Formats: sequence, structure tokens, C-alpha cells
Amino acid sequence: MPSPSAADFAAAAHAAIDRVTKEQAEGVVAAAELIVAALAADGVVQAFGTGHSEALAMEIAGRAGGLVPSNRIALRDVVLRGGRPVEILEGPELERGTESAALLWELTAPHPADVFVLASNSGVNGCVVELAHLAKRHGHPLIVITSAEHTARVEPKHPSGLRLRDLADVVLDNAAPYGDAVLEMANGAKACGISSITAALLAQQIVAEVIHRIERSGAVPPVYLSANIPDGDAHNRALEARYAGRIRRAS
Repeated sequence: MPSPSAADFAAAAHAAIDRVTKEQAEGVVAAAELIVAALAADGVVQAFGTGHSEALAMEIAGRAGGLVPSNRIALRDVVLRGGRPVEILEGPELERGTESAALLWELTAPHPADVFVLASNSGVNGCVVELAHLAKRHGHPLIVITSAEHTARVEPKHPSGLRLRDLADVVLDNAAPYGDAVLEMANGAKACGISSITAALLAQQIVAEVIHRIERSGAVPPVYLSANIPDGDAHNRALEARYAGRIRRAS
């Protein structure tokens, strides 16, 4: 068996992108409509993911070409803003347990009109599922990005026995296989995860659909310019001022 190559991964990525584009089109539109409604009601997009799914939150919140009314929730917030000792970030328990979700919720202090976008490839870890419970308990729309194949094959870690998808208003399948990796090695193991690529695709498709709907209504979408072009900072600060105290921009 030949060893995996860069070309093999490119082919696998193209196949996953094509599948997501074809199979998730209706879900992307549904997610965009939830976000447009939230923004019209003065809400913001609250984005969260743990592990490599944090990349999804970074794709949604605070990047050039993205929506200004967006906030990235991160596990490290419990240390940076919640007063917990830095040692709590070591190991997987913060992600797998439920205890940190309540503190993250308190630190985020969501507006009633906010919409949540939560990402987890496995969709079963305690923290993200508990945050989803809190979002739904408080009446927030919930968009979930997960792997349908992976989540179906693993046991939930949340005491409710629910997976992230079970709580969502809109579920988007990132098309990642069980275990995320897509290329088989000579020893039979697999390498090269795909979920970050397809989650980023879904995030940007949602943003594009949101912008399309806002422009179609005759309004100007609140979109970031790159901070590394002339007047980018001034443009961004002016838009951010409307959401002062509700969106955080940290390194």
C-alpha cells in the first residue's frame, strides 16, 4: 500500500468539500436565516468550540471579511476572565466535564437575541453539550456543526445522555469520518484530519448567505475589513462600538 501523499489529501479534501456543498446547502440557508433574524433583533453570534473545533469559533468571530456582531467564547476564558487557576487548562477534563460551562455562560452574559454556533466533531463532550443546554434553556437559537458519522458511533459524556446535535435548531454535518482522519497509512492507521477544513467552509458559506440576505434587504452588512489595510482599524472600531461590552477581541 502506498503511503499517503499531499495529492491524496487534496483529493480527499475536494471530495469532502463537494459533499458538504451539496448535502448541507439547505442547512446553511437555515442557519443564515437564524443569524439574520438575531442581528435584526440586535443580537450577536456567540461562537464556541473546544480542541480543534475552536478554529470554527475563530472563523466566525473577529476575522477579516466576517461579521462584526460576533463573539468567540473560549475555554481559556475561565482562566483569563474567570479567575480559575491556569493549571485547570492542562489535560482533557475541562473539555470533557460540564462544570466550566456555567462559568463560561456567566462570563459571556448573552443578550436575549443572541444566536449560538457551537462546533464539536464528536458532539459528545460535556462542556459543549452543557453550553448547548444553557443556550436552549434561555431560549437562544442553536446552530451545530458536527460529524454525523463520528457522533453516531461514540457515547455521550454529558449526564443527560444527549449529543450536541440533539439540542440544535440546525445541524450541519462536516462530512468528517469517524476519527476525523481521512488517509490510510501503511500500518492501517489513519492520518490527516478534515473537519477543520469543512467547518471553515460551512462557516464562510453561512456568512456569505447572511450578507446576501442583508444586502437584499437594502442594508449594509456589518463586515470587518482587514486590520492590515489602510483605514481598516478605524472602520472596524466604528462598527464594534455598537456592540461595546458584548464582543471580545482577544489574542
